[in-house]
Amino acid sequence: DGTTIYTDMPAGVGGESSAPTPGWFLRAGQACCEATLITMRAAELGIPLERVEVVVDSESDDRGILAMDDAVPAGPLSLETRIRISADGVGTQALLQLVEWANRHSPVSDALRRAVPVLVAVETAGGESS
Repeated sequence: DGTTIYTDMPAGVGGESSAPTPGWFLRAGQACCEATLITMRAAELGIPLERVEVVVDSESDDRGILAMDDAVPAGPLSLETRIRISADGVGTQALLQLVEWANRHSPVSDALRRAVPVLVAVETAGGESS
């Protein structure tokens, strides 16, 4: 069995805003990966975390996705990750080092930071591939 994911686009670009957008899933994936690695590393170091909250926001220009200006990228122009973290008896510097380690080792954040080659294979209804 496969998984079905329903997405939609915001009303501002012609959607119905009835489900998360693909961009929402991208940001959620980054936030989840950061939180997971922070938690994993904290456990490895014996740091008893009380709170880990990760929020990822992006800035986009709809002219790119709507093909109104070819000079404007279709994807996000920037991403910002905000992390709230606390652990009883653990200093700020140790928490900062924990977050920096997690960010360096997050496969999702890594893929977003560098230009990862993306290959597109198309199979048509006739079974031909490109």
